[in-house]
Amino acid sequence: MKTIIFAGPTLSGHPVMASRAFSWRPPAAEGDVYRAALKRPDAIALIDGRFENVPSVWHKEILWALSNGIAVFGAASMGALRAAELHPFGMIGIGAIYEAFRDGRYSDDDEVAVVHAPKEMHYRPLSIAMVDIRASLDAARKAGVVSPVVAGHVLRVAKQTFFKERNWDAILANPALSKMKREIATLRRWLVSHAVAQKRADALLLLDTLRGFRAMPAPPPFEFHSTVFWRALQGRHGG
Repeated sequence: MKTIIFAGPTLSGHPVMASRAFSWRPPAAEGDVYRAALKRPDAIALIDGRFENVPSVWHKEILWALSNGIAVFGAASMGALRAAELHPFGMIGIGAIYEAFRDGRYSDDDEVAVVHAPKEMHYRPLSIAMVDIRASLDAARKAGVVSPVVAGHVLRVAKQTFFKERNWDAILANPALSKMKREIATLRRWLVSHAVAQKRADALLLLDTLRGFRAMPAPPPFEFHSTVFWRALQGRHGG
């Protein structure tokens, strides 16, 4: 059985999505990881997940998969969040975003949240994740495109912007940055070809890791306990 991967906006339009080396699924919601685990895949990888208008992936269904000897990986987006929360229980996190959440440098869910198009449009992202904005500004600062002061101002404006409205045009046009027009104009030109897609980079690193994966590294360090809520989820999702 192939590795099952839940992905959407993070890898939208990338040729890797056509790879038959993996079994692709859309962004995961409640019950999806559980149903995937019922198929006994070699591994499950969570990149993108659904939220807001549907229940998100439960921690418990990831723990259930782990308790059944299925390796579960996470990176880039919802996967990075869940891996940071569950790495003490054996979930395997990959990439810079996962490490930032694990180490407490990031804590807000909106760091990875984006709004995206529907399945028919291949989940194309319609906003920019805060983690990608951070990575791009850090690269611009290191390249001497903007000063640390200006980068800090842009970062604050971006963080204060609702995640669905985060895009470079809206951020850089914010009146709070009007006194920095020269550096902002330089930054805008630089971003056209140098913006950093950290979520995508972490997702691709996860795929590289999966290509070399062979077996569950070790038994999970916990005993899974069923609850009335868990049994209700099983009932809703075919268990």
